[in-house]
Amino acid sequence: MKAMLSQPMAGKTDEEIIQTRERAIRILKEKGYEIVNTLFTDEWYNQENMKKRGVVQIPLCFLAKSLENMSLCHAAYFCKGWEKARGCRLEHETAVAYGLDIIYEE
Repeated sequence: MKAMLSQPMAGKTDEEIIQTRERAIRILKEKGYEIVNTLFTDEWYNQENMKKRGVVQIPLCFLAKSLENMSLCHAAYFCKGWEKARGCRLEHETAVAYGLDIIYEE
């Protein structure tokens, strides 16, 4: 079974993002899930390279990749604050519409 994380990042420090992510991954692994990456940090996704490729809507590019990776998943884990983040809300609607198991951070 595979799961992805939906995590709000705007206004968070790198440390806060990493702490939340590590806690979510630990919880999902305890439940028996393999984690599908939705944190795209390689060179392909840096701002400069996306602009060179003609990407105009950078957040939309990240959302598109996240939805592609969602297609590999049985479940989606939504970190606290997801309902306030546009991308997370769209991921949630998609996960519900396509019948993924939904797990919420407690």
